[in-house]
Amino acid sequence: MAEDTSNKQEDQEIQNKRENERSDTVEESIQYWQDSDEFTGDLEQLKIVLREVMGLETSFDVAFREMSFGGRRTGTLFISGFTDSDIMTEILSRLTYIRHDELDSSALDKIFVKYIPHVQVEKVDKLSQVVNKVLTGMSALFIEGEHTVLIMDTRSYPSRNPEESNIERVVRGSKDGFTETLLTNVSLVRRRLRDPGLKYEIVQVGRRTRTDVCIAYIDDIVDKVQVNVIRDKIKEVDMDGLPLGDKQLEEAIVNKGWNPYPLVRYSERPDVVASHLLEGRVVIFVDTSPSVMIMPTTFFDLCQHAEENRQTPFVGTYLRWVRFLGIFASMFLLPLWLLLVLHPELKPPVLDFIGPHEQGKIPLFAQFILIEFGVDLLRLAAVHTPTAIASAMGLIAAILVGDVAVKTGLFVNEVVLYMSIAAIGMFATPSYELGLANRIVRLVLLFAVAFFKVPGFIIGITLLILLLTLHRSNNSSYMWPFIPFNAKAMAEVLFRKPVLSTSKRPSFNKTRDNTRLNTEKSKDE
Repeated sequence: MAEDTSNKQEDQEIQNKRENERSDTVEESIQYWQDSDEFTGDLEQLKIVLREVMGLETSFDVAFREMSFGGRRTGTLFISGFTDSDIMTEILSRLTYIRHDELDSSALDKIFVKYIPHVQVEKVDKLSQVVNKVLTGMSALFIEGEHTVLIMDTRSYPSRNPEESNIERVVRGSKDGFTETLLTNVSLVRRRLRDPGLKYEIVQVGRRTRTDVCIAYIDDIVDKVQVNVIRDKIKEVDMDGLPLGDKQLEEAIVNKGWNPYPLVRYSERPDVVASHLLEGRVVIFVDTSPSVMIMPTTFFDLCQHAEENRQTPFVGTYLRWVRFLGIFASMFLLPLWLLLVLHPELKPPVLDFIGPHEQGKIPLFAQFILIEFGVDLLRLAAVHTPTAIASAMGLIAAILVGDVAVKTGLFVNEVVLYMSIAAIGMFATPSYELGLANRIVRLVLLFAVAFFKVPGFIIGITLLILLLTLHRSNNSSYMWPFIPFNAKAMAEVLFRKPVLSTSKRPSFNKTRDNTRLNTEKSKDE
């Protein structure tokens, strides 16, 4: 009876201690439960700490395999879903060959040197480091009486094979794209850039998620100041985690305000990322994200697509101009048409055909707003609709909703036509984030024209130019090379030049080595 009472008191004390814990990090939690961050060499004490810190015996995927090798008691800690069982079986099988007289002294050193047939093995002294590494998928080997732990990289993450990006498709070119696995993504870029100067720096962000963030750059090309600034910003991020991956990291280090325009370029193509690294950009990989961030970026970078560089310079230039025209139409076509309808005297004689011949039952401005929200609703519905019936849903929206709305006189034909052109221009924008930002600008300009007519349109355009001019990406001009103006760089934006005619890297990136072609060698040859 007294023993039961004593056990109940101990359980209550442990429960009270659990409820009073306010640890922010694994290190603080371990120190809370055993007063130090060291492995004491006692496996029983270790199991108590692991039970409280990482849910041993509570979380089914946290495994602690106890075995005896050479007369020494050992324990292997791993996450079952992250561990390659074949590798673990091979390691444990090899350890069974240890003789009883081999582990009298320096047991850990002998096992490390002789009995673990694996490539990546390291020694760790801190228990918090052990827990963090195990949570990333590694395995830890504890030996009774030893104060150092062996960490073995036995990771095998659940992953999918590289597939072509749905957003950045090309007719010709590579069909591999990034996945949710960081190691796969950096390998896809390394395959294209076999430069020893390509550096991958790893940083963990988030007190709870401990998300792996990789900073990539080419050491002898990139501006080191930019690298240091980006690295410091990432290390200064103090939040509980990044469950949504790269977008949350972007907001934490770059776009902290309400400006709709993106300050980084997202890409899911390894070849695009490799080309930007060669230009001197900094690339940020975030584990579990199938897209990467390219920094710094400009408005005109966001308007370019890989397809332009997969065609001849003439065809690439044509495609680029068509894309620029579509982006321009997505922003200004509807406000400009509404302005000419409200002020017919502004139309030149050649544009007399512009304007509705019949008025709808709903005011023009209200028609635009309703169709704007209708297109957005259709886009959201397409995202959440299974692929098998998405096409049918599009036909229903186009035929039943659009056609019937015009025939009943609710909408004007021209409103539907120009809205369709603007929507096509938005979807033709290479950067999805830029397309959405341009859509917000179009809505603002529509309101400005509807309420303030010509002054509203002029003021709206002026404010847009000021917004883009004052916008800065990692302390770099967002509108370069238009503002500040650089004629040579602007020509390269407007025209897709042949590869051999571009001998210098963009000055925008402040590269240490700005030479792409060895022009002196070419002249000698």
